[in-house]
Amino acid sequence: MDFDLRDLPTRETLQEFSMRIPEIDIKATEAMLFFMRVSSSTFKVSFEGFEQFGISHGKFSILILLYRNMNIGLMATELAEKVGISKPTVTGLIDRLERDGFVIRQSHPSDRRMSIVKLTDQGTELMERLLPVHFTSTSKLMSHLSTDEKELLLTLLQKIELGIPQAQEIYKKAKP
Repeated sequence: MDFDLRDLPTRETLQEFSMRIPEIDIKATEAMLFFMRVSSSTFKVSFEGFEQFGISHGKFSILILLYRNMNIGLMATELAEKVGISKPTVTGLIDRLERDGFVIRQSHPSDRRMSIVKLTDQGTELMERLLPVHFTSTSKLMSHLSTDEKELLLTLLQKIELGIPQAQEIYKKAKP
C-alpha cells in the first residue's frame, strides 16, 4: 500500500474543489488524505523492518498467526481466512516459508487430506528475534500519544472502519 503524496492539497484548494464538487466534505478529505499518508509511511517502516529479517509482510502475517497458535498450528484455510487472502496465495506463502525452514506441514489428525501448518524451531527463533524489535518500533511510533490518546485513536479507527462498506458501495455504483 503506497500513498506517497507529500504535497497534500491545502484546505483552500479543497474549498476550491468544493465549488465544482459539492459532495466534498473538506475536513473528511483532509483527514483521510493525511491518514492515508501516515498509514503508508507506517507500513513502509514495518515492511523495511521485516525485510531486514529476510521476510515479507505476507510471510510475517502467517508467522505471527502461527506463533500465536504455536501449540496447535493452523490449517491453510484458517490462515487464509485470518490473514484475509486467498487460499492459493496462502499456499504460496506456506510453500516459501517451508522452503526457508520456518514452517512444517503435518498430517491432520482426523483428515489425511488436510495438513496443519506449524512453526519449526527456526521459525520460532526468528519470531523471538523479530517481535521485540517490531513491538519496540511500534511503541516508538506511538510514543507521542498519551495513553488516553491511544485509546481515543483506537476508538476513532473502529468508527472509521464502520464506514468502509458504504465507501466500497459508492465505488461499485460509480460509472467510470
